[in-house]
Amino acid sequence: MNSIVKVKKQMQKSPDNWEIPFMDFVDDFRYYKDYSAIAKPFKYDNERFDALLASTIEYLCHEQCLDSPQWTKNVSSCKKPWFVSGLENLKAIALVESPLEFRIRKIFVLENFLSRV
Repeated sequence: MNSIVKVKKQMQKSPDNWEIPFMDFVDDFRYYKDYSAIAKPFKYDNERFDALLASTIEYLCHEQCLDSPQWTKNVSSCKKPWFVSGLENLKAIALVESPLEFRIRKIFVLENFLSRV
C-alpha cells in the first residue's frame, strides 16, 4: 500500500489523471486499514489536492472507526469551492450530498464519490 505522501506525488505528476492513484489509495486503505500509510503528512503545496486528501482521510477514518491523524486539521479549505465532478448540472446535488468532511474544506462531491462499483 502506498503512503499518502506517495499518492499525492503521483496525483501531482499526472494532474489530468489524478483519480487513478487517488481511488487506488481509497481501495487499499479500505482493504488493508494500514494507519501507517496516513500517519505522516504530505507537503502542503496544492490547495485542491491537499484539501481533497485530508477530507478523504478523515472520511475513511470515520468509516473505519479510526481516529484521524492530527495533521489533517492543519489542512486548509479551498479558497474557492471545488466541485470535483466539474459538471455544472451536478453542483446543486453535490452541495446537498457532500459528506461533512468534504464540505468543511469547500469540496463538493456526490455521495457515491468514494464508492466503487
